[in-house]
Amino acid sequence: MACALGACALAATAQIRIGQTVGVTGAVAATVKESMTGAQLYLNHINAKGGVGGEQIEVTTLDDAFDVKKAEANARSLIEERGMLAMFMSRGTPHTEAIHTVLEQHRVALVGPSTGAMVLHQPLKRYVFNVRATYQREAERAVAHLASIGVRRLAVVHVDDSFGNDGLEGARKGLQAAGLEPVAVAKFDRTKPDFAPLLPGLKAAEPQAVLLIGSGTAVVEGIRSFKAATVAGQYITLSNNASAGFVKLLGDAGHGVVVSQVMPASQSYALVKEATQLAKAQGVDELSPAMLEGFASAKVLVEALRRAGPRPSRASLHNALENLGRLDLGGLVLDYSPTDHTGLDFVDLSIISAGGKFRR
Repeated sequence: MACALGACALAATAQIRIGQTVGVTGAVAATVKESMTGAQLYLNHINAKGGVGGEQIEVTTLDDAFDVKKAEANARSLIEERGMLAMFMSRGTPHTEAIHTVLEQHRVALVGPSTGAMVLHQPLKRYVFNVRATYQREAERAVAHLASIGVRRLAVVHVDDSFGNDGLEGARKGLQAAGLEPVAVAKFDRTKPDFAPLLPGLKAAEPQAVLLIGSGTAVVEGIRSFKAATVAGQYITLSNNASAGFVKLLGDAGHGVVVSQVMPASQSYALVKEATQLAKAQGVDELSPAMLEGFASAKVLVEALRRAGPRPSRASLHNALENLGRLDLGGLVLDYSPTDHTGLDFVDLSIISAGGKFRR
């Protein structure tokens, strides 16, 4: 895939060239499509008004199929061979870790990685500018909610990589704050998930709730397997699965599943209102949480480009991001500095309704 959702039409006039490596195909494809639709809503809006400083913004997307090695190779191609000004919205914790070396080597900024891994926050990664909240914050919030409604027996099932370990750490912090320990902890392979071996241990643990930390089709398969094996309880997963596509994949198994969110839903937030209006104007009927995350990340990118001055360079864009200060995205405020690239702290919980919609 050479260009992402609407960018190809701009290729002839685009002067601000932004790169992206992401799983256009593979386990996270449904959510990726929505997040980039959301980003393109804002970029299309800006380009239609003349772009930034009279220059159109083009996002060139390469498909890494959610493969870590392909992600790194794509980043090298985009930065070393195609001369991209910056990178945008990578997806996956180990994938973003893999491209980080390339970013540092060439001093290229990455805006809005679609991962909440703490490893991208602490210690500070100079060329990574996070927009969304951390997975640990999500997991803590989810566990705190469960404890508040009387859940004492929580099992954690996580993918066996840096993302899964990060989410597990957040769950442990939440449990510790409630004076609890997980009744079971199990892990599965990212590339070839197999949940059958986990079933006996989970059934024996008799959890009241299962926190499933993974991505896309793997989480769908896990929830279906556990429900079929009558592993009872409330199922919870994180915001990397907060897309309409994920809900569609779950089908009937989705009813009642709790999904944490890193973006608001209420029209009382100017960000949500603006995104909804632009979606309707561009023929997008429904705004999903994944779309809103992409929209917010695009707003950060555009504001940094504006402050980077005419004909921005990699250095001037990086300097603009590091000195962005407080930026109100529309009811959500982030604050970048040379010592803090954390981004937002908003976390909420939603539940999938019988009609296949996220309800807060």
